[in-house]
Amino acid sequence: MLLQTIASGLTIGCIYGLAALGLVLIYKTTDVVNFAQGEMAMLTTFVSYILLQRYGLPYYAAFLLALLFAAVLGNVIQRFIMKPVQRAPLLNQLVLTLALYMVIRGVAGIIWGYIPVGYPEAIAGEPLQLGQVYIKPNEIFVLCVSLLLMGVFYVLFQYTRTGLAMRAAAQDMQTSELMGIKVTGIFTWTWAIGAVLGGVAGMLIAPITFLDPNMMQEIAILAFAAAVLGGFVSLPGAVAGGLCIGVLENLIATYISAELKAPFVFLLIILILYVRPNGLFGVSQARKV
Repeated sequence: MLLQTIASGLTIGCIYGLAALGLVLIYKTTDVVNFAQGEMAMLTTFVSYILLQRYGLPYYAAFLLALLFAAVLGNVIQRFIMKPVQRAPLLNQLVLTLALYMVIRGVAGIIWGYIPVGYPEAIAGEPLQLGQVYIKPNEIFVLCVSLLLMGVFYVLFQYTRTGLAMRAAAQDMQTSELMGIKVTGIFTWTWAIGAVLGGVAGMLIAPITFLDPNMMQEIAILAFAAAVLGGFVSLPGAVAGGLCIGVLENLIATYISAELKAPFVFLLIILILYVRPNGLFGVSQARKV
């Protein structure tokens, strides 16, 4: 049972890691914590559901078209909502993302209502036995997609010119512009990528949580927790934080109480942050005062 619990926790932890990765990517590049990340993911998931159910598209076609929608959504939000306040105080930008959170959820509720509906798995089938662990084909799909995307975007951010420009823009916006980097374009790409990562997380978690405008509420909170646990400026830290939380909450739900898993998870995070105030992969940063 222990191995089975850990395996299931790693699967859900990958989804938390993806959602946290989108948060960290936007924050690391723009210094903005996007409180609307979960609602953007929920909206993308509803779009994929419409493509599946109303238009009868195959799962993978709906999946890819929904991700295209997510990229456009992130682009539109950055260009028309975040760009006008790009040089405003960070608190103003945070409040704007909170407003987006409420608007997107409200609009989704008006359009689709609040009755949960089932969302199909990518791969149906009987669980496969790997030693003492049983794993569903859809869980294998979740693991493969999550790990692939995590690897791709880590390489993009760390080892490409676009990633270098993102890191430069995060360090100093004005100096980056003087060096010829189009900061607004970099921010647009960042929001688009963050929205795509959130959309993937939404579509992967929907078969487990069901689909409704509130589906990402708990997931978004745990993604924030994963980002904080990892350090909030580290892409590997976001992934590690998501995996840790996924395993921890599964262990607590199995051996202690399903109702107490959230309080215990956050209590453990608090204890870890007492030892590592900057998170597992965070580093101390000097600031001018």
